[in-house]
Amino acid sequence: MTLSQINAEHPDYTSQRAIRRKYSHLYAGGEVLKSNANLYLTPRQKEPVDVYNERLSRAFYENYIGSIIDWYASTVFRREPIILAEGDDDTARRFLNIFAEDCDLKGTAISDFFRQRLTQALIHGVSYIAVDFPHQAQTAISRADEEASGASRGYLVEYSPDELINWSYDEFGNFEWVILRTHTTTKPHPKNDKWVEQTKWLYYDKEHFAMYSQTGGSPEGGLQLIAEGRHGFWRQGRVPVFELKLPDGLWLMNKAALLQLEHFNKSNALSWALTMGLFAMPVVYSDREWKQMVGDSYYIQLGPEDKFGWTEPEGHVFQIASDNLARLKEEIYRVCYLLPQAGGSFSSQAAQSGLSKQRDFAITQEVLRVYGDLLKDTIKRILRETLRARCDQLTVGVSGLDEFDIGEFSTELADAERLLSLGIVSPTLRKQVFKKLAFKYLCDVRQDVKDRIAAEIDGEGHSTEHDKHDG
Repeated sequence: MTLSQINAEHPDYTSQRAIRRKYSHLYAGGEVLKSNANLYLTPRQKEPVDVYNERLSRAFYENYIGSIIDWYASTVFRREPIILAEGDDDTARRFLNIFAEDCDLKGTAISDFFRQRLTQALIHGVSYIAVDFPHQAQTAISRADEEASGASRGYLVEYSPDELINWSYDEFGNFEWVILRTHTTTKPHPKNDKWVEQTKWLYYDKEHFAMYSQTGGSPEGGLQLIAEGRHGFWRQGRVPVFELKLPDGLWLMNKAALLQLEHFNKSNALSWALTMGLFAMPVVYSDREWKQMVGDSYYIQLGPEDKFGWTEPEGHVFQIASDNLARLKEEIYRVCYLLPQAGGSFSSQAAQSGLSKQRDFAITQEVLRVYGDLLKDTIKRILRETLRARCDQLTVGVSGLDEFDIGEFSTELADAERLLSLGIVSPTLRKQVFKKLAFKYLCDVRQDVKDRIAAEIDGEGHSTEHDKHDG
């Protein structure tokens, strides 16, 4: 491929570039947004440049949407996802245990990895995950060689919407091919004086991959082919890139961005007006020319018969602006399905009963469940396709990500006891209840420990049934 071919951008990618940048700034807030405040703080009509620059230097940002997104991402993963494997393939089980604790070869647990992907999807609407395998100089001749050399150690790589620059879908809605572009700035050695900017492109289709690199601003001839060949998913005939995509109605940043920008402009305008009101402005009544500076910085010169005043809506504009800011804040929380947490007039009512609070939180819980289901489906698809690429004989399921309230474990334990006391003759039900309770109570233990617990519960169930038959 030539540089112009590999670097070509999809029309949708190009059209969404400014929106992605805006949404990143609104999520980050702080100094990131302040350093780009000129993109979002609207100047007044005929406002002097020096006054606008002073307003920019005083700009601040109340980041509600960033906190909302972080709350959703942390609440969905309040309990870690549970990976359940069925089958007798011990090699695959060992791989899953290692993969659950370190899914990206950087020491990131699978729950932490997908929490970050959900955050990215809540900001940009989508997040991309690639499955890769270590590249080997020689092809392994057996499964044992693959395991010994580490060639079968699949791992995840995250890519943002800024990095997937071109793509095509097949008739079933799956990727036909994709091009990923990443930028890095490195210094080969501490003694080097200059930093090196490097751009890499990764091309995937349903069978092959190719990686290209270019250093600095070298011309098209500087494009180098680093590696190429078959990727790990070529047997399945699919591109090894998965997308976690949210429905438009659950893309929180897209729903709240314009409200946040309106709040940003209104709050800064009110703050500027209040600040200016703290400095008294001298008024000089004279017909002669006046050049002497008095007061802090400004003055107004009027003739003896001149009149000066301000126009504002009846009812005091500062109070109207303050009320409007409170309304905008509540609307941000409302469109994000979190109105009870807005802290405004809707949430400052008299003390509520526990049942009333639970009803208010019902809509939020439904949204959280949708996020949990999308994540479980994505994790399950990735794990199953990765095991297929490894030719493992193991069936994988994913559960959890459906407990969001701050309930006591004793309540869940009591519910399980009542269920089992109904006398339902089902050893499978009994084992599944025990496993769910055990994994929930031990949600932060290693995956291999969870596997042993599950095996012991299953084994106990079999022995119990055997004892019954013997009796």
